[in-house]
Amino acid sequence: MKFVDEAVITVFAGSGGNGCVGFRREKFIPLGGPDGGDGGDGGSVFIEADENLNTLIDFRHMRQFRAQRGENGMGRQMYGKAGEDVIIRVPIGTEIVNVATDEIIGDLMQHGDRLLVARGGDGGKGNVHFKSSLNRAPRKATSGATGEERDLRLELKLLADVGLLGFPNAGKSTFVRAVSAATPKVADYPFTTLHPHLGVVSVEPYRSFVIADIPGIIEGAAEGAGLGSLFLRHVQRTRLLLHLVDMAPFDDVDPVYQVRAIEAELRQYDPGMLAKPRWLVMNKGDLLDEATRDARARQIVEALDWREPWFVSSAIGREGTWPIMLQVQRFFDETKRDAAEAALDAAERERMARDV
Repeated sequence: MKFVDEAVITVFAGSGGNGCVGFRREKFIPLGGPDGGDGGDGGSVFIEADENLNTLIDFRHMRQFRAQRGENGMGRQMYGKAGEDVIIRVPIGTEIVNVATDEIIGDLMQHGDRLLVARGGDGGKGNVHFKSSLNRAPRKATSGATGEERDLRLELKLLADVGLLGFPNAGKSTFVRAVSAATPKVADYPFTTLHPHLGVVSVEPYRSFVIADIPGIIEGAAEGAGLGSLFLRHVQRTRLLLHLVDMAPFDDVDPVYQVRAIEAELRQYDPGMLAKPRWLVMNKGDLLDEATRDARARQIVEALDWREPWFVSSAIGREGTWPIMLQVQRFFDETKRDAAEAALDAAERERMARDV
C-alpha cells in the first residue's frame, strides 16, 4: 500500500431546521394559541483517532464530508429531529490544520481522541417562543442557522521514539533492517526509500521502542527539494535522533559537510529539532580497515566538535548496531525514571504546601 501522509478535505456541518408557525386547533378549543415547535440542530463533524488506521489513503478519493441537516419544527410543539453527526476516522498522530488560516486546530495523539472541526447550526425557534400578553397569536418563527464549512489539511506525523537522519544512501534502511523486523527497500543507488518505514526494536520482553526510517534529506529539503521535505515532519515527534553518516562515501563527499548540511535543513524547517538529543552513527565502517576507520572516526568527531554520544557501525554486517540499540533503550529507561522522580517530587512539594 502506498504511504499517504497528507490530505485536504472539505467538511460541511448540517444547518439547523426552521422553526414552525403553528396554532393549536382542536374541537371545542377555538383559540388554542401558538404551538409551533423548534427546528432540530444540524449535525456536526468530528475527527477521531483510530489505532487501526495507518495512512490517510482513504481520503485520496473521498474529500467531502457532510453532516445531516436538522428537521423543521412542526405543530403541536413538536421539535424537529437533530441531524446526525459525521465522524471521520484518521490514524493516531494526525494533525488537523485550517487551510484558510494555516492554524493548527488540533492534534490527535491517542486512540479515541476526538476533535470537533465543524459545528452544526442551531435549530430555529417556533412561534410558541414569541407569545406574550401583548401578542397572543405571533406569526413569527426563525430559520435554522447555517452549519460551519471548512477546508482542512490532514497531516500524519508518525509516532516513533527514534528517528533516522542522513543523506541518501547513508545506510538508514539497512540499519533499520539490521535492528528490527522491518523490511524497507535496499539498493545501491540513492533515494531507494520513497516513504517512511517503522520498525520495532525489541531489546527484551516488555522493553522495546519504535524506530523510523525516512527518505534521505538533501540540501534545500526544508524548501521542498528532494523527498525529505515531505517527511521531515515524521521525526518532529521523536525523542531521539540518530544521525547516520557514510564513513566512505562513493562520491567523496565530506561526512562533516553532510552533517552540517542536514543541521542547516533542520534549523530552517524547525529549530526545535536541533534541541533534541542527536547521536552520531558513522556507518559503513566495514569498507575501511581498522586503523583507517578509527582515525577517520576521530577526525570527524573532532571536526564537528561533537558532544553527544557517537558510534561506528556496519549496518550491512550488523556490526556495532546492537550495542547502539542497547544504549538507546538505556537512554529511554533513564528518561522515564527521571520523569517519574520529577513527578513524585512535584507531588511531594504540593502535599507539603497544603499541609503548611
